[in-house]
Amino acid sequence: MLDTQTLMDICEQVLQRSPAAETQVLVSAGTSGLTRFANSTIHQNVAESNAALSVQAVEGRRVGVARTNNTSLEGLTECVARACAIARHQVENPDFPGLAGPAEYAPVHQDFGGTPTCGPEQRAAAVAQICEVARAAGPAASGAFSTEASSLIVANSHGVRAQHVSAGAGLNVTMTGPTSAGRTTAQALRVEDVSARALAETAARKALDSADPVEVEPGEYTVVLEEDAVADLVDFLGWTGFGAKAVQEQRSFLCGRIGRRICGENVTIYDDGLDPTGFALPFDYEGVPRQRVVLVDRGIARGPVYDRTTAAKEGVPSTGHGLPPPATGGPFPLHLCLAPGDSSLEEMLASTGRGIYVTRFHYTNIVHPIRTELTGMTRDGTFLIEGGRITRGVRNLRFTQSILEALSNVELIGQAAKLVDGTRVPALKVHNFRFSGTTEF
Repeated sequence: MLDTQTLMDICEQVLQRSPAAETQVLVSAGTSGLTRFANSTIHQNVAESNAALSVQAVEGRRVGVARTNNTSLEGLTECVARACAIARHQVENPDFPGLAGPAEYAPVHQDFGGTPTCGPEQRAAAVAQICEVARAAGPAASGAFSTEASSLIVANSHGVRAQHVSAGAGLNVTMTGPTSAGRTTAQALRVEDVSARALAETAARKALDSADPVEVEPGEYTVVLEEDAVADLVDFLGWTGFGAKAVQEQRSFLCGRIGRRICGENVTIYDDGLDPTGFALPFDYEGVPRQRVVLVDRGIARGPVYDRTTAAKEGVPSTGHGLPPPATGGPFPLHLCLAPGDSSLEEMLASTGRGIYVTRFHYTNIVHPIRTELTGMTRDGTFLIEGGRITRGVRNLRFTQSILEALSNVELIGQAAKLVDGTRVPALKVHNFRFSGTTEF
């Protein structure tokens, strides 16, 4: 991976060669490795090292964007020329506020451990532990173990010079038996904090305990949702309505409801790109410092998040949530968190007379964004709760449920939060969760 000084030198070369009135350079460089396994055997190992940059050339309110991963002098010169040519042929964008000016960025101190140097041998050793558990337990193991390290730099002709280095590791394990499956996942900054054997044992236990599942009738149930399922719900809120452009275009569930209650008073959701325990990024792709933004405060709608364009429309500061050009979807929260509570998973189960335990959702899709209606299926570990304990596996169910309605029915919130694809959430106990159908497996 190219060091940050080399990447910054590339940015300076681009800025020096650009004849545009305003120019921005976005450089992303890094290395990544992925080890896949199926049928309790490694079947693929891939590694990638790449540096890619985009050049944004601005002439008045006309903007052109070009990309390349050719970092030679010739490649950079050609990319600048393409961006300028595209800008000349664009129509003016009356909403474009110009590029950002220089700013101070809050330092984020993180410990990545051995993640940046983790290689295929270390990942293979972890997968070997998983396969050992699978052979002893019976189900077949499948999944993927990934590691990556990257650098991001945003620089522009107004003096913005923002840079950040990050790394992370992720592992998902699925154990599959003749009639059932179980799954667990983990993400961490430090690869040392991902316990392959513990994850494998949990997945195997789910697969064995859910064997020969019974069918339950569709209807409204009390559910205990593991963190992976909760993250799905929270992410869809982010995708559909926590951005200012969605609000301004009247397609967000926040429209007309900011300052009003939209879910239970025990629910607080915020976005925090400065959280050192997550995949932090102290600035956005416009070079604006990120802010911690409370989106839902004890059930009351606050938000949304802004980039420079949407902020200019309302005469407010950007919250630092701009996306890479030429994205047109508007600002987006990339570091969502649902604040934890004070309950354990055992307490959630013990307080449930009859309900459904859900490991994760699968094939989720939005039905109605303003009503936050979502549909999808349970998968890889769905259980019946009876008398305060898990008793047997059940066939997977299809759900059709308003997310905000579910978050209005939260009875208990887990005391520990888990990082799931960059979103940090706890487990939840929710009543009157609507299952609309069953599946055949």
